[in-house]
Amino acid sequence: MANNKKSKQRLNQLIHEISFHPESRLRLFLNVPIEKRAELLLTLTRHIRRDLLVRIPETDLVAVLEKLDPDDATDMLQLLGKHKRQKILEHLSYELRDMVSQLLEFDPNTAAGLMNVDYIQVDADDEVATVAKKFKLHEKRTGRLPIILVMRDEKLTGFLPGHELGFGRPGEKITRYIKRIHTIKHSASHDEVTEQFRSHPHSKVAVINDNGDAIGIIYSDDVLNLMQEQESASLYGFAGVSAEETVTDSAKRKVKFRYKWLIINLATAFLAAFTVGLFEETITKYVLLAVYMPIVAGMGGNAATQTLAVVVRGIALRQIDLKSAYATLRNELGAGFINGLINGFIVALVVLAKDNEPAIALVLALAMVINLLVAAMFGTIVPLVMSKLHKDPASSATVFITTATDVLGFMAFLGLATIILA
Repeated sequence: MANNKKSKQRLNQLIHEISFHPESRLRLFLNVPIEKRAELLLTLTRHIRRDLLVRIPETDLVAVLEKLDPDDATDMLQLLGKHKRQKILEHLSYELRDMVSQLLEFDPNTAAGLMNVDYIQVDADDEVATVAKKFKLHEKRTGRLPIILVMRDEKLTGFLPGHELGFGRPGEKITRYIKRIHTIKHSASHDEVTEQFRSHPHSKVAVINDNGDAIGIIYSDDVLNLMQEQESASLYGFAGVSAEETVTDSAKRKVKFRYKWLIINLATAFLAAFTVGLFEETITKYVLLAVYMPIVAGMGGNAATQTLAVVVRGIALRQIDLKSAYATLRNELGAGFINGLINGFIVALVVLAKDNEPAIALVLALAMVINLLVAAMFGTIVPLVMSKLHKDPASSATVFITTATDVLGFMAFLGLATIILA
């Protein structure tokens, strides 16, 4: 136990040094024992992994790839340029080269891009001894245990759990041990893959081509990793940060990823400032309004983010689209109205207790209700429209929703103040 803890600490320290010291990154990596390099490479971020892969000597890179599963080796090679990728492929063992070449033909953003090709195909009428022989042959050739896919009349009918080979009699047919396996088209998107695993929880699915032939296996672990990446991408999208950015990036690289988004937000901030400027006379006359303006905008932004998060998740789970948005919009508007009344009442009490200004308390309470309704409206509709336009609803909707709650929130607050306080 103590040795495992120390080993993990050493690995974490090494990852930290490789991540934050690019000038010594390659040297540190090559100092790691050959048998540990593959494991280390898989723990690094995509950007750092690519940086190492393009600099590692070809012989060392081939040795690392040989210790990886074919799907992981394929992911690594996809980070390289076409010319170097081809050179590395030529030096891989025949078995790995054959499987990796097959995987490289598929779009990495589809089900085929997630699949593993460690499987064997057997006939439903085969005997246990025959299947066991094929199983051992694959393991001896590749060093990996295959999934046993069972065919009947050249069509996939299920799979045989490997442990059943140890329970069945050598001359017994495998028919009684066959288990059902779900399938998915090779061209299915990652969203479709995750939706299938959510709808039908299981440990694996078979990937089939257009003819219905099995061409690979997707494991639940791969889907879990995919879902974690999608969740991280959504979080980055909300913040306007590129999914490629990591904590180890240099200041220059961080600026590259962020400056465009910040400029867009600056433009929307000027729009909000322009809106406030329209009511300069009112603010000059009632200076106390300036004190409470941030409350209106801040509460609207918070409420919109809540609605946006729920709707984006609904879109990801295919629970809602633009055509079926009415019920959700109605409920969000209802929640926005009630929350507006609650928070409006609270802020009005604070204004009365602190400043004894009933008129401003009324203005702030009404503006709160209006802006939370605006937040509900735009937080629901905008991501659905963006999704309809095939844009990422998490990242692309945020700037429009923030602009709406700021501009309309200030307009409601200061417009009401101009009318009521006049």
